[in-house]
Amino acid sequence: MTAASTGTEEARRSWTPMVGLFLAQVLMSFNVAALPISLGGMVEDFGVPPTTASTTIVVYGLAVAALVMTGAKLGQRIGWVLIFRVVVVVFAGSSLLMILAQSIGWAISGQVLAGAAAAIIVPALVALIAENYRGAQQATAVGSLGSARAFSGMSAFLIGGTLGTLVGWRPVFGITLALAVAVFVLSFGLRSDRGDRTVKIDVVASVLIGAAVVLLTLGFNNLNGWGVIAARDAAPFSLAGLSPAPVLVVLGVVLGQLFFLRTRRRMRAGGRPLVDLGVLDRPEERAAVYAMFIIVAMEAAVNFTLPTYIQVVQGRTPFDTSLAMMPFNLTVFVTATLIVRFSRRYAPRTIALVSFGLTTAALVWLAFVVTNNWETLPTILGLVVFGIGQGALVTLVFNVLVTAAPKELAGDVGSIRGTTQNLASAVGTAVMGAVLVTLLTFGVTQAAESHPELPAELVEQVDLDSVNFVANDELRAVLAETDATPEQVDAAVALNEEQRLRTLKLGFLILAGISAVAAIPASRLPRYRPEEIPDPSPAGSGD
Repeated sequence: MTAASTGTEEARRSWTPMVGLFLAQVLMSFNVAALPISLGGMVEDFGVPPTTASTTIVVYGLAVAALVMTGAKLGQRIGWVLIFRVVVVVFAGSSLLMILAQSIGWAISGQVLAGAAAAIIVPALVALIAENYRGAQQATAVGSLGSARAFSGMSAFLIGGTLGTLVGWRPVFGITLALAVAVFVLSFGLRSDRGDRTVKIDVVASVLIGAAVVLLTLGFNNLNGWGVIAARDAAPFSLAGLSPAPVLVVLGVVLGQLFFLRTRRRMRAGGRPLVDLGVLDRPEERAAVYAMFIIVAMEAAVNFTLPTYIQVVQGRTPFDTSLAMMPFNLTVFVTATLIVRFSRRYAPRTIALVSFGLTTAALVWLAFVVTNNWETLPTILGLVVFGIGQGALVTLVFNVLVTAAPKELAGDVGSIRGTTQNLASAVGTAVMGAVLVTLLTFGVTQAAESHPELPAELVEQVDLDSVNFVANDELRAVLAETDATPEQVDAAVALNEEQRLRTLKLGFLILAGISAVAAIPASRLPRYRPEEIPDPSPAGSGD
């Protein structure tokens, strides 16, 4: 095909199919963003602690990260358009499960189903963009996925917070159901592909990477409940007194390494791997993956911490949560939309270093200025600055991966993106929850020992091993069942308020440290501007 005919084809290509792909990204991101807002409602409806309700967030990311590479191969074999339509219907079914949920088990099952569907949607978006658009249209389409993700977070907090306050958390997932229906209808405008029946799925590699992701996520998610080192009573088993959580993490790392060894060996032998690691041949591409993992994990930690603190600790409504998070989500959306313009003038390395500098400064600032009142100007300023850095980074690092790989490896890029983002989201949520609860438990225990108005015999009546984030009214109800006097109850509530805020500040400082360390992979991102991008064809050679 000549350049002239290609240009004519690009000019004739309608953006209508891209609307469907844009909404598919909105569908997944809206679902994820709606879960933190729904935590308070699920805690109340199902009578479970916040950490149990947050399992819905973890299992979604777990399912996507464990299955996305296999999903990419299924798409190549069956055909991207056909399988895309099938999994959109599956996602609609998951929304129905959330709406009709009778217990937390229903909600968890619904998110497992949504995650399995998203495991195919994620690589399908990149592959279908590569199939349906060329040149400048393709670059614009890829960039729109970042803004769609940010737009979903903003709208989910606003719409979900309003519905959660006025109606309940279940109608929020009626929106995801409607989005799924719209995406299915618009999918009929996509170019059809028949798939390639010669594509074989490396079952052993699929099992290795799936098991690795499951073990890693389960291990991280249960560090607090089962014990970081020594096994606690809640642990399902112990190994000579050792908690199973770190054991699962180590096993996950081992299986992950075995996956990479098998994949490289298969590529050297000329076979078709589960994912072509050629897209990570260059140090710049590997740095992009590391940077993506860190920024998504930090975003997940913030999106878990703030709604949990506002709804559960302060006892405020989902609408209050949406207002508190609005500066952050709005800033992420605007930045993700505008960062493409800056990427035409500045190298990815420069933008990434500046962005991680902003996120680090914002988190340190929040650690010093955060109070029980989220509407203060210093707190809003901190969230805005963090949103600028986060919005720039998520879009930037994805574009680095896409522009570095040839078109035929679009599905592989999509699967790597999906694995990285969803594993990072699950780990960020789980680890932050474990860290905060551990810090709170330690702080409350130490503070109780140093307060003479809380005698040891009273402290013994409260199980400090099960300390969690609770509202003041809930704490008073627990203390009412003890021998505590009204004065002692007031002292305990004041102590808990002090330690909760202290824990939140320490959590921000820990995230700031992680953000600062991210400067290492960010410094290895490409130093060239888009017009200087080298030929990506070697990335797919597997050499």
